[in-house]
Amino acid sequence: MSTALTVDDVWKMFEETNRQFQEMVREDRERRAEMDRRFQDTDRKIKEMSKNMDRLGGRLGEFVEGLVAPACKTLFAERGIPVHMVSRRVSATLPDGRNMEVDLLVDNTDSVVLVEVKSKLTVDDVRDHLEKMSNFKAFIPLYANKKAVGAVAAMVIEENVCRFAINGGLFVIEQAGETLRMANDEQFQPKVW
Repeated sequence: MSTALTVDDVWKMFEETNRQFQEMVREDRERRAEMDRRFQDTDRKIKEMSKNMDRLGGRLGEFVEGLVAPACKTLFAERGIPVHMVSRRVSATLPDGRNMEVDLLVDNTDSVVLVEVKSKLTVDDVRDHLEKMSNFKAFIPLYANKKAVGAVAAMVIEENVCRFAINGGLFVIEQAGETLRMANDEQFQPKVW
């Protein structure tokens, strides 16, 4: 036997369906709000970690510069370039707003060596330094009458990057155990700018 549905019965079913639907909508809003909160929290943590990594990278670069700077005197003297002064982070700006920073500037009476220092050297770093060498005297005309040569230094240098730098006429200073050494052979003649 079948029971006939009354208008009241149908109305109660609509009310129950509406209640369930409203409950689903509320739960969905709560889930979305929680997901948004988690996403924002994750985004904040990623930004914070990125800032910390940038600071660490800068500190690592300063650390490597601190290791390379004192070694320059001995390494370049062994290659016939006496060193009178090693300056860190020399920068210059042209009137048009372009600027240049040299990690280490090794100076004597007739020569200057521009040393680019990285924790890990890449081919792009070498290309950038070669371009810097080409523009150096325009940025710092004080050295216009001096012979300028270039060098790159890093704790990690892959063989192909080392060859690329040497073929470009640059000295290459690399880590060798607990010390630093020139990767260039004794017959190497640096490019002069």
